[in-house]
Amino acid sequence: MADMTDTQKTDTASTTADTTIAAPVATLAMVTLDAPDSTVLGEFYSAVLGWPLAYSDENYAMLTGPSHALGIGTIPDYQRPSWPDGGRKQFHLDLAADDIHAAADRCVELGATRAEPQPGETWIVLLDPAGHPFCISDAKNWG
Repeated sequence: MADMTDTQKTDTASTTADTTIAAPVATLAMVTLDAPDSTVLGEFYSAVLGWPLAYSDENYAMLTGPSHALGIGTIPDYQRPSWPDGGRKQFHLDLAADDIHAAADRCVELGATRAEPQPGETWIVLLDPAGHPFCISDAKNWG
């Protein structure tokens, strides 16, 4: 087994990339989203992901999944992300489902909206109740 500090080379027909893999500085414990109402967004993601709400009050909610957690913090004067122009605070979650159309329909029933435009054919972009974009793609694509 290679030492974690070994340099690894990846050769392709058009590029050569050098990457150094070192011991991690930290590990991802949780992703936290800002929202105008942590309770509303916590209940939305609890229903979408099937994760229980471990904690919820007017300032903060936390969902616990099999290996990670999702936190939601209430932010006074919250400003929704702008999508697709990439303006204010921007990142998105990628979620996997066996049937992306059924999953997207269920997310809409739970309070999401379909984003416009839809940039791909193999995934669906939605906006959660606080305006964060998230994608539903085929679970088979994730291994």
